[in-house]
Amino acid sequence: EVQLVDSGGGLVQAGGSLRLSCAASGFTSHDYGIGWFRQAPGKRREGVSCISNSDGRIYYADSVKGRFTISSDNGKNTVYLQMNNLKPEDTALYYCAAMTNSEVAVTAKLLVPSAVALWDSWGQGTQVTVSS
Repeated sequence: EVQLVDSGGGLVQAGGSLRLSCAASGFTSHDYGIGWFRQAPGKRREGVSCISNSDGRIYYADSVKGRFTISSDNGKNTVYLQMNNLKPEDTALYYCAAMTNSEVAVTAKLLVPSAVALWDSWGQGTQVTVSS
C-alpha cells in the first residue's frame, strides 16, 4: 500500500518561499508519478506540478511556471515542491498524490481538475497561507 506524508506548509508573506515535502513509501514498481495539488476553500482541487519517476519528466500548471520547482530525492523517497515568489492566490491546502497505474502516462494532462480522480493515493495535506 502506497503511503504519502506531506509537510512543510506555513504562513508567509507575499514574495516569500516555502518548500513542501512528500515522503513516499510502499511502491512495488518504479513506474509511477508523484504530483502536487492544491485546493482553496470553495474551489476545485487543481494540479500544480507532477514528476514521472520512470523518466523524470516534469510538468507544471501555467499558474506556477517560473515560481515553483518540483524535484525528487530517490534515496530518501521524497519529492519536494520549492515555492518561490508566493502570491496570496497560492493560499490553499496542498496535497501530494501518487499515480501507480502503469497504463496512465504521467503528463501535464494529469494536472487538470477532471484528472484528480485518476490519482490513487493522497497525503493528508499541508496548509499554505500567503499574506498580502
